[in-house]
Amino acid sequence: MVFDSKSGKLAVFQGKHIRKIIHEGEWWFSVIDVIETLVGGGRPRKYWNDLKKKLLAEGYAEVSEKIGQLKMAAPDGKMRLTDCANTETLFRLIQSVPSPKVEPLKRWLARVGKERIDEIENPELGMERMKALYEKKGYPKEWIDKRTRGIAVRQDLTDEWKNRGLRNSIEFAILTNEIMQGAFDLDVEDYKQVKGLERENLRDHMTDMELILTMLAEATTTKLHRDRDTLGFEPLKKDARDGGSVAGRTRRDIETQSGQPVVSSGNFRELTPRKPKKIGR
Repeated sequence: MVFDSKSGKLAVFQGKHIRKIIHEGEWWFSVIDVIETLVGGGRPRKYWNDLKKKLLAEGYAEVSEKIGQLKMAAPDGKMRLTDCANTETLFRLIQSVPSPKVEPLKRWLARVGKERIDEIENPELGMERMKALYEKKGYPKEWIDKRTRGIAVRQDLTDEWKNRGLRNSIEFAILTNEIMQGAFDLDVEDYKQVKGLERENLRDHMTDMELILTMLAEATTTKLHRDRDTLGFEPLKKDARDGGSVAGRTRRDIETQSGQPVVSSGNFRELTPRKPKKIGR
């Protein structure tokens, strides 16, 4: 996973394979593979040992804490413990590698950092960049508009949760599942299975109607919190259940009138409309 300056994307560098594994819900990468890809040569382990000393000398004292040893398939086919890093730590390591091959990635990281600072000063910039990314992926404008509005509704809800005492991401996930269960009779993980998703964002694969009902459920939950002046996890959980149920009743009414289920098994690949073929004369 390194930077391809031509495509502007993170990719496998020059076709070389970098081992990776899911650990505690995120990707971890083989540090040795990354070092070998970036600097070449026949002694990546020695380079890595020297780099660790350099990082410690630069004040990156927690380098040992940030690196984990995970079992990965070695060249001989056996599973062996290998130094691994998550994406954040890997970027920190890459910034310390003095190789011409790393310079495009370093410039990209600097640009991303500047963009994030700009977005803090002017949040609209972040929204515009997000729309541009969805457009590049091929999403239609009408879908992007709904997705953007849904993000704003979700942010309003999570701000309300924070203001009412929630701090734990697990509690956020539980309340979200209450809302989704009430709206669609599915929690988030079951919903992902219906759509054939793994780590992908569920909402990026929803139809227009699924997005609209999700917004209705979350906006209703926010209103209930404010109208009831709810405090505490269990009362907030009840509001989430009630807010989801409002959208659930609407969903069932739509299904009765249309004769079709609202929940779709289609994901982004099926949701993106194909351009009509030109018919020759």
